[in-house]
Amino acid sequence: MNRNYILFDTPARDQLYPFTLTRPVSACRTGILTIQEKWELWLQAPCSYYTVHWLQEKYPLPEMDADSLQVLINGHLLPDAALVAAVQGMEEGYELYKDNQLIAKAIKGKDFLHPSCKRLDYHAPVLQVQLPWDFSQLNDKALRADFVKLTAGRTSAPLSSTNQVLGAGQVFVEAGAQVEFCLLNAMEGPIYIGKNALVMEGSLIRGPFALGEGAVLKMGTKVYGATSIGPNCIGGGEIKNSVIFGYSNKAHDGYLGDSVIGEWCNLGANTTNSNLKNNAGTVKVWMEAKKEAWPAGRKCGLMMGDYSRAAINTSFNTGTVVGVSCNVFGAGLTDKFIPSFAWGTGQYVLEAAFRDIAAWKELKGKSLLAADKTILRAIFERVYENMAALEIV
Repeated sequence: MNRNYILFDTPARDQLYPFTLTRPVSACRTGILTIQEKWELWLQAPCSYYTVHWLQEKYPLPEMDADSLQVLINGHLLPDAALVAAVQGMEEGYELYKDNQLIAKAIKGKDFLHPSCKRLDYHAPVLQVQLPWDFSQLNDKALRADFVKLTAGRTSAPLSSTNQVLGAGQVFVEAGAQVEFCLLNAMEGPIYIGKNALVMEGSLIRGPFALGEGAVLKMGTKVYGATSIGPNCIGGGEIKNSVIFGYSNKAHDGYLGDSVIGEWCNLGANTTNSNLKNNAGTVKVWMEAKKEAWPAGRKCGLMMGDYSRAAINTSFNTGTVVGVSCNVFGAGLTDKFIPSFAWGTGQYVLEAAFRDIAAWKELKGKSLLAADKTILRAIFERVYENMAALEIV
């Protein structure tokens, strides 16, 4: 029987603001891969998404015939051998639960919300993302697991003798990557360099670390684990325990620590974030879905949504949340919450946001799609439905 694997969002997706404004939960990255890519690697089968209506156009469901079995998997969960085996073993009409949390269900047809009649309980531990800082706080475990799965039975491309390498057995370089005159220390965790990536001379890398396909580390970059820089990003300056989803730039000096950055973002030269309060107290992060601040531990940096940019010398406060398509500038520390489509202390006009996002995408050979505009318009209407727009040109 043909199986369609579908990763579904739960209501907890709203707690992952701002990253789930523009994507399903399973399209988010922690470790080397997105959650969807992890499941596809483990299942050796494609996975699609079941998400909120304004995202479904860009992230469509598969064609479903009457005989196919739909296996729905909680998209917040990171796969491992035991969990994958349990999901693959599911038969029609069963639901799999961990305590009272739905893990997976197997049904025929398109009525995903219809309850199945037979319940199975899953007793092994699960790793999942429920809060925005989970992407960085789980990054160490996720990166190590992805490294093992991606490199199993494979041989790394050779590293040039110009490099100094510690723990060479834990360094994997994909074809086409360029690494010269760098120090790679994999004694504390693996280092993965993606296909056609470029690590410029003088870079200092301490694992665990992942650099995505086509990404670049500028000269003299200092990276501390656990850090993941996604495909087609640019990294520079000092980066520690952070995740950058893809197509974003932190190309210059400045510190990024314990942070999560979405796609198509840009941090101007000398932009720096705080990740630790001066009194070493608990960092609280604004949870927009709950309209209150939640504790995120002693260390938590910047959470920045897609398409947002920061001017040169921007200083982000501890535990700052920046929404989608923001232009951040101004003197002193930023506010700890910057809503989507903010322009300094004002607000973007939607068409101006489209224009600027399209221009940033053109820099990396991409276009702003109609489906992207649908998503951005839905976010804009949710955030600013009752607010008068400022004229930004």
